[in-house]
Amino acid sequence: MGSLSERITIQMSNVLSHLSDEKIIEIEHHSKVARRKKRWHDFLEMVSNHTLLIFLSTIFIMPLYLVIVISLMNKGQAETRSIWPSPFMWHNYVEVFTAVPFLKWTLNTLFVSLMGTIGTVVSSVPPAYVLSRLQWKGRNTTFVIILGTMMLPGQVTMIPVYIIFSKLHWIPSFLPLIVPSFFSSAFSIFLLRQFFTSIPDEISDAARIDGCSEFKLMMRIVVPLAKPAIAAIALFAFLGSWNDFFGPLLYIVENENLWTLGIGLNAFQGLHHVQTNMMMTASALFMAPVIVIFFFSQKVFIEGVTLTGVKG
Repeated sequence: MGSLSERITIQMSNVLSHLSDEKIIEIEHHSKVARRKKRWHDFLEMVSNHTLLIFLSTIFIMPLYLVIVISLMNKGQAETRSIWPSPFMWHNYVEVFTAVPFLKWTLNTLFVSLMGTIGTVVSSVPPAYVLSRLQWKGRNTTFVIILGTMMLPGQVTMIPVYIIFSKLHWIPSFLPLIVPSFFSSAFSIFLLRQFFTSIPDEISDAARIDGCSEFKLMMRIVVPLAKPAIAAIALFAFLGSWNDFFGPLLYIVENENLWTLGIGLNAFQGLHHVQTNMMMTASALFMAPVIVIFFFSQKVFIEGVTLTGVKG
């Protein structure tokens, strides 16, 4: 009798354990389905909240996509409406360097851009510091006059500046493209000044009490704190020099050894105006350094722009 009851108990426990395992499996299945539905719901909510941004991003990315895609096509396919290269013509990028002195143009552009960037940074920090950290009579009036120069279009000063460089016998050379950057720009001074004013005055006062001179105060305290803003104006200066076409066309077009990418691409277009794929290849190479630089420096750049003008 005891053995019969024990067998019944064991069988009932097995049944209950089996039901329990099935219940656990069912609960896990429902849990996976619920998590999958939640992820899908979150994705749809994100898409619905950012539909406009996604649409605008697609519009801005499409030209860049077409440049890269067409650069990898052959001449016949580039003239069609195809949006995907078949096959991929990677040798187009090699042909660009063999058809024209593209590497020399790139090095010339890089030299002008780096020197222009250095000149802008070096010449913008001192006046921005003087206009923001020092108290002196006529400071605000001077700042307004500097801002007023931003309203003068380049076409107004183009002829007088060209005459000056011509009298100095700087044409054709890189000097007209580099030297003006060492006299700063109103925009760079404005951007740095707004950032410098956000640095607490207590830091400067403490340094002065310890006997720190204004130059050391600027170089050892203010400049390190303003790295985001300095990086922002450096990036603006580099992009401006890299993309400049009118300046090189005005000052160095007479000497082919000094050509930058702007002039070189214009000449390349004249040689290959019927080869769309080669033109897109050259354009992709022209854009690549700028995209790479901005990709790696966007955090500092955005920080410098967003923090400018925030009073601490």
